Amino acid sequence: MLNTATSSALTFSSTPNFYRPSSSLSIVLPNPRTILSTYARSSVLAVMEKAITRGHLTVADSEGVHHFGTRSKGSNDVYLKVVNSDFWMRILLSQDLGFSEAYMMGDVEVDSLKAVMDLWLDNESGMDNLSSAISRITSAISGVSNAFLGQTRSKARLNAIASYDQSNELFKAFLSQEMMYSCALWSEAEGGVRGDLVSGPTPGDLEAAQLRKIRYVLTAAKVKPGDRILEFGSGWGGMAIEAARTFGCQVDTLTLSKEQKALAEERVKAAGLQDVIRVHLMDYREIPPSFEKAFDAFISIEMLEHVGSKHYHDYFRLVDFALKSRNATVVVTSSTFPESRYSGYQPEDFMRRYMWPNSCLPSATALITAANTGSEARFTLEGVENHAAHYPRTLREWGRRLDANVRQDLIVKDYPSLKDKAEFDAFRRKWQYLFAYAGAGFAKGYITCHMLTFTRPNDCPVSCD
Repeated sequence: MLNTATSSALTFSSTPNFYRPSSSLSIVLPNPRTILSTYARSSVLAVMEKAITRGHLTVADSEGVHHFGTRSKGSNDVYLKVVNSDFWMRILLSQDLGFSEAYMMGDVEVDSLKAVMDLWLDNESGMDNLSSAISRITSAISGVSNAFLGQTRSKARLNAIASYDQSNELFKAFLSQEMMYSCALWSEAEGGVRGDLVSGPTPGDLEAAQLRKIRYVLTAAKVKPGDRILEFGSGWGGMAIEAARTFGCQVDTLTLSKEQKALAEERVKAAGLQDVIRVHLMDYREIPPSFEKAFDAFISIEMLEHVGSKHYHDYFRLVDFALKSRNATVVVTSSTFPESRYSGYQPEDFMRRYMWPNSCLPSATALITAANTGSEARFTLEGVENHAAHYPRTLREWGRRLDANVRQDLIVKDYPSLKDKAEFDAFRRKWQYLFAYAGAGFAKGYITCHMLTFTRPNDCPVSCD
């Protein structure tokens, strides 16, 4: 763009076909990043005008305040402050994934993450239109934006956040004593699934609910003293320890994490159960021939999310291989998609980008079908339960403990780069985002959490004659 005050002051050199501006000429070229940001802002605001039909959203940035939807009694009212104009490009290019990145990087501030998630899901159809419209817009500029934006410092920081190995110390800070990283089961003793909201959480609530979950699973597995259990996904040994200590079982449990194995074995030894619990650093596809028909029960608690749809058949084939031919039970739990949302291909979102790369949520039907084909019909479906209502309170409690216990000096031992406060703040916001994101998904029915129980053919659930 030529400055209008000097645009006519051009002097030509004596060299043919060349010219140069005089010393008084001022040429001001617009910043490509600013152009893209302005375009992104106007595009996103225009589409959001149509997308928000339930609840009310206020968006404030350096250029003004914008309102979407309508306020009404009992409706969701969300306030969002844009701190960095990079926010607009993140939304334009990556929609909900972009919002998670903006939140982690501090490009946007919100009064309530839960309210944001609820607003998004309440306007899901409109947001789908937003995604479609934005996708059409970005197809024309994505190459240009990448060329101008490149590997920015914020991108480098996000890449680092995604690559962090999760340390034992981090999980000790927000999990309950037995360190179950899965949905608890709440009873009236803790006020039910909303007890923390009605009467407030009390010390020991999460511990009681997680112990109830472990015992519920073991009871469903029909284990008795002397039985041998195979577990895929050790965690930190919580289920294995309870199975041996309270139910008198032997347990072989598999994990792919060296850190989890070390801490699980430490906890097993402290409980005096090292003679009956064996923790294997092993992929489930590598179980040895000695496991054939050796186990009375199989248990897996929220590990199937990492198997992948193309491997469900082999997963259950190996479970069938390891279980005895009679009087054997399978209990698996998993976060799941409702049937209407399930697909073998699942695009990258916050969970798959920053928490569990390559994860894939199954559906209950996909697992039931795989169990039937993988076992060649040697499993009988006994029970299907949806525990999704119990997950939001579990996530809320993890969030409270994270806020109370995760300190920079504690985490930096495992993550030296978190000595930088900005890095640590982004790391903390990632976990806060996870708990709000997942909590809203379970509460709104966007995702579910199933427990499936299978028995061998002709096994009788209880004595009935």
